[in-house]
Order: sequence, then C-alpha cells, then structure tokens
Amino acid sequence: MMEKSITIKLENGLEARPVALLVQVASQYDSTIYLQCADKKVNAKSIMGMMTLGLCSGDKVTAIVEGIDEQAAMEDIEKYLSSQSE
Repeated sequence: MMEKSITIKLENGLEARPVALLVQVASQYDSTIYLQCADKKVNAKSIMGMMTLGLCSGDKVTAIVEGIDEQAAMEDIEKYLSSQSE
C-alpha cells in the first residue's frame, strides 16, 4: 500500500469534467485507489464519490493506492492532480 499527500493544481479544482477525467485515469488500474481529504475518504473510480469532496485548486488530498500496479497508478494520479490544466 502506498500513501502520498498531493496538492491539487488543476486551475478550476475538481469540477465535473476534471473529476470524470480523474476517474478515467484511476479506472485504468486494477489497484484500489482512494482519495482522502479531512474525514472523507472516497473511491477515486467513483464519479459521484469524487464530486462529494468538492476539491479546489490548492487543496491537499492523500492518495491511498493498493494493488499489483500501485506504483504506476500513484504516479498517474499524482501527475494528473498536479497538472496546471485539465
């Protein structure tokens, strides 16, 4: 299992379109992927779950990834969330 703190750098935070793209990135992997912010922990492969976090640019989340391809999954999740645009 891997855990990493990531700062959201997407210009408009995680609105509907960026959430959908994040779910697409997460769904490419067999690993379980969760994002946690404060006391909320949601499945990164769930659009509805991700929308409940209401993350903005500059917010910090903890990515929790576990599975056979966790290294690659963590790298792609971090790369997407740390990018300047969606």
